[in-house]
Amino acid sequence: MEERFVRTLVLFIVLTVVCGFLEKFWPSIPNQSKWRRGVWLDTFYWFFTPMVIQILSIIAIALVLLPFYLLLERSLAWESILSGYGAFSQLPLWVQGLIAIVVGDFIGYWTHRWHHTRHLWDYHAIHHSSEAIDWLTAVRLHPVNDIISRVMQASPLMLLGLSPIAVELYTPLLSAYIAFVHANVPWSYGPFRYLIASPAFHRWHHTMDEEGWGKNFAGLFPIYDVIFGTFYLPSRQPKNFGLYGDKMTESFVGHLLYPFRHRKFAKKWLA
Repeated sequence: MEERFVRTLVLFIVLTVVCGFLEKFWPSIPNQSKWRRGVWLDTFYWFFTPMVIQILSIIAIALVLLPFYLLLERSLAWESILSGYGAFSQLPLWVQGLIAIVVGDFIGYWTHRWHHTRHLWDYHAIHHSSEAIDWLTAVRLHPVNDIISRVMQASPLMLLGLSPIAVELYTPLLSAYIAFVHANVPWSYGPFRYLIASPAFHRWHHTMDEEGWGKNFAGLFPIYDVIFGTFYLPSRQPKNFGLYGDKMTESFVGHLLYPFRHRKFAKKWLA
């Protein structure tokens, strides 16, 4: 637990410095305040998620996988689970990790689209509630949203036989990059915009403007949006963010209770 906290703190400091520098000298929206509404709440999320939600997610994943492991007569010993099984487990860990990232992002694309339907939108709305988008808003996620996403992505990968250690090797890099694509910078990566998600690509996903509705669901590889017709990346930058026709209370308890108090959903966000 202590190691997890230290890693989270170090990554927070690094991103504060690096993204702070980039957002100051290459801003998508100039003069956006670093002390925007909700910044302290998002800072809380940054530490709460790895210290609490990731632990709950591991428990949820274990409960989902247990009946499958029993059916497959797999050993439930921790060492056996960590080593994986079958053909995929024989690959080098770095290769397993790359497979997990590519396949996991495909699953993540569809899980994200599912969160933009009436079934899960009230949970996912928390992530879209910030009216100013920067790298720190990446962690603004309702626990139910976060746990569902982790279970949906991790469970199929482990059932394929991939070692969870393979993904863990890339976790700090993936966490940093997911935060970066929320940063207040206008970069689109030019001719590489279809290969890797950019800040401009993901910021269009967060816009309140109608032209961006139901677009750019991929977390890392925009090619999935290209294939399924949801890619959108014009040359100009989005300016308006937040929930259309709604304003959410900026408190953690308010976010937790929002889905249970709010049964309406904005049609603009639905996939």
